[in-house]
Amino acid sequence: FILSAGIVSGADIIGEVDSIGIATESMATESMVEAVSPEIDTLSIRQMMRESEVEYGKNPKKHLDIYDFPYSRTRSMPDWKRLWVNTAVLTGAFVGTLLVLECLPEDATSWNRAALQEVPLFKRWREHVVEEGPEWDHDKFIFNYVLHPYAGAAYYMAARSCGFNAWQSLLYCSIISNVGWEYGIEAFMERPSVQDLLITPLVGSAIGECFYRIKRHIVCNDYTLWGSKVFGNVVAFLVDPVNEVIDLFRGSPTRGLYKSKRRMKIESSLMPDLYRGGMRMSVTLTF
Repeated sequence: FILSAGIVSGADIIGEVDSIGIATESMATESMVEAVSPEIDTLSIRQMMRESEVEYGKNPKKHLDIYDFPYSRTRSMPDWKRLWVNTAVLTGAFVGTLLVLECLPEDATSWNRAALQEVPLFKRWREHVVEEGPEWDHDKFIFNYVLHPYAGAAYYMAARSCGFNAWQSLLYCSIISNVGWEYGIEAFMERPSVQDLLITPLVGSAIGECFYRIKRHIVCNDYTLWGSKVFGNVVAFLVDPVNEVIDLFRGSPTRGLYKSKRRMKIESSLMPDLYRGGMRMSVTLTF
C-alpha cells in the first residue's frame, strides 16, 4: 500500500494514492484504512466490516458482539441464547449458595434453623413473601454492603456482556436479584430484605457499569492488563465471573477479538515526475 504526496511544477502540493491493494483479510483492511485516515479507529473498522457481512449475508449466523463497537450506554444488540444460558447457571448457583449458607453458623445468617424446620418449605415461603413481606434485616455488614453489591454487579455483567445496554442490564439485575433471590430462593429461609431489594440492583448496576468499562479495556488489549496476561485474565474473571466461567465451555466471543497492531515500515524517496514535469516526494507505508 503506497501513499504519495507530490510537488508539481515546483508550486502545487498534491496528495494522491498511487495504488491500493484491497486485501480480503480483516487485519490488512484495518491497517490500510488506518494508514489513510488515522482518526478512524479499529473499532469503527470492525463495526463497518461486521455490519457489511451481516447485511450482504456473508456471515448471517454470527452474532455481533458488543465489544466490537465503541463504548455506549444505549447500544443494544442482545444475544438471547447466551443470556438464557447465563440465567440457567445463575439459578443453579442460587441453589448452591443456599446450601452453603445452610452450613454457616446461625449468627452469620440470623436464621433459626430449628424454627424453620418446623414449617413446611412452601408454607414457609408463603409466610415470608405474602403474609409478612419485606423487613429491615440485621445481617453482617459484609453481606449487605459488600457481597450483595458485588453480586449485583455480576448479574449486571451477565447481561451487559451479552449485548444488552445499561438500562436493560439494570432491569435484568433487578429481576435476578429481587425476583430470583430475594422473593425466590432466599424467601424459603427468611423474609425479603429491604436493604437488599435496593442495594443489590442499584449499587450493583453502578459498579457493574464500571466493571464493563474495565473489561472493555482488557478485551481491547487482548486480555492483557499492565503488561500481564495473567493479571488481565484474573481481573476479567473478577469483573465478569458469569460470562468468563461459562465461556470456558461454550467459547468466548471476546478472546482474540483484538490483536496487537503491527508496526508500519515507512520509507520515503524523491523522484522526478515524468508525466507532469516536476518533482514528487513518494512515501511508502509497508505493513
